[in-house]
Amino acid sequence: MIARAAPPMRARAAECVERVHDAATELFARMEGGCTVREDRWERPGGGGGVTRVITRGAVWEKAGINRSRVEGPLPAGAAERLGGRAGAAAGFFATGVSLVAHPRSPMIPTVHLNVRYFELEDADGAPLDAWFGGGTDLTPTYPHQDDAAHFHRVLAACCGRHGDDLYPRFKAWCDRYFVNEHRGGERRGVGGIFYDHLRPGDGGMDGDALLSFMAGVGTVLEDAYAPIVARRRDEPWGRRERRLQLARRGRYAEFNLLHDRGTIFGLRTGARVESVLMSLPPLARWDYAPEYAAGSIEARLVEMLEPRDWAAWSGAAEERGAAIA
Repeated sequence: MIARAAPPMRARAAECVERVHDAATELFARMEGGCTVREDRWERPGGGGGVTRVITRGAVWEKAGINRSRVEGPLPAGAAERLGGRAGAAAGFFATGVSLVAHPRSPMIPTVHLNVRYFELEDADGAPLDAWFGGGTDLTPTYPHQDDAAHFHRVLAACCGRHGDDLYPRFKAWCDRYFVNEHRGGERRGVGGIFYDHLRPGDGGMDGDALLSFMAGVGTVLEDAYAPIVARRRDEPWGRRERRLQLARRGRYAEFNLLHDRGTIFGLRTGARVESVLMSLPPLARWDYAPEYAAGSIEARLVEMLEPRDWAAWSGAAEERGAAIA
């Protein structure tokens, strides 16, 4: 019997992306408790396209977007270097990935983001020059529930640990450095998570199959990392104060996505569908002028909580439950 050659990695990555996209759609629809999911299929001028699924005006999700894309075509001048590719002479690219952002209605539920992707660069004849995996997920709370951050990070540490002992510490530190509003004096967007890019076969002892398995693991980690947080926070009471803080933090979120986020910048520069690229933006946000928060207030405690720490080793859940927050 003649052994069949494995499909090209781009085909296998695209299949993985489709499975992750479907699983994420099912998860967020289930957390909503049943809803209509709008689906838009789009084509990109120059090659490829995608599928965008959105939940809006729900009881749980004020806006949740789950996007899948598979795009290819000529590479704009200098784009290979901006992407971090090793092939300066690259003439074309292929990219496939899932990107999701969920903005909850309740300020007690944190916003979540997740992205997994696969890139290839090729020469003018279509021969591969470079390829890598990237992705990650991070949590952006409005209310300073420290046990939510600890749970999220512990699940991520376990997910990474199934693929390599050093992955979580590396990618957690990378995330802490990446999701930063530098123009705001280095203010963090949230409590982090994991972030990685340019993972090639051989990195961390992983071959292509292992990297693909890691991509699938990260892509489906929210079932354990995020859904339990939603379940325990969705019925907690909140009022105008919490809503005001939520909208202010959404403003910071929008600033990062428009000024610093690599995926947003790449999508806009390569002609992707604008509505899909900008689906990560919240439906409502606010920008107060030079806000000041009283020491010990929920607002001040939240800002303090955004500073990087070893959340996976955090042991103060009992203290937080008993704490009186101003």
